[in-house]
Amino acid sequence: MASTTAAAAGNGSGSILPTHTIAATAPPFRTHKDADLESRRRRRRRRCLCCCLLVTLVVLLVLAITLLVLFLTVLRVRDPTTRLVSTRLIGLSPRLSFPAMSVQLNVTLLITVAVHNPNPASFTYATGGHTDLTYRGAHVGDAEIDPGRIPSRGDANVTMALTLQADRFAGDLTQLVSDVMGGSVALEASTRIPGRVAILGVFKRHAVAYSDCHFVFGVTEMAVRSQQCSDRTKL
Repeated sequence: MASTTAAAAGNGSGSILPTHTIAATAPPFRTHKDADLESRRRRRRRRCLCCCLLVTLVVLLVLAITLLVLFLTVLRVRDPTTRLVSTRLIGLSPRLSFPAMSVQLNVTLLITVAVHNPNPASFTYATGGHTDLTYRGAHVGDAEIDPGRIPSRGDANVTMALTLQADRFAGDLTQLVSDVMGGSVALEASTRIPGRVAILGVFKRHAVAYSDCHFVFGVTEMAVRSQQCSDRTKL
């Protein structure tokens, strides 16, 4: 008994040292059940991601189809219609030219045209609108169109001062005299108006409105007897 106590005291410690230690940083042991659970979680995340992408693509496709249908039906740009309302004589300007000593006469007519816009888009036009008047193929007059705006699905009057240059009728003077004596003069008017259309106040596009009119001017009543117009819009 005494020798045992002495041996213990000789070691300098009152306890027995362990023969091995367990590392504190050793990773926990993963079972087959844990690996299967993690695999299911990954598959679930992939399915959710695929579903989100699929839903996004479907929404974008539906939106694109909706916009296409709107632009082909409701928002499709339709041609405006024009109607000559009145023509009024507002000026005569004789001019003497040298050295030929010839007298030229310019006639100014105030023309009012009613325009109907059937589109759900307003049409705004600045400077640049122009009308050319021809008589039997000869250019005999022109007019500048002031800036304006035609509301969506609305009407507006376009007024222009058209100047006729009498000397340009010289090539068909005999025919002109015959038409005047007959009481009517047939004329052609070609109009071009550049502007911008605003669809729903959001979509803005450049557009040009064209109008080609054939009308018969009555000499005795100084008014338009008949007219036929062809209108179109180019985006």
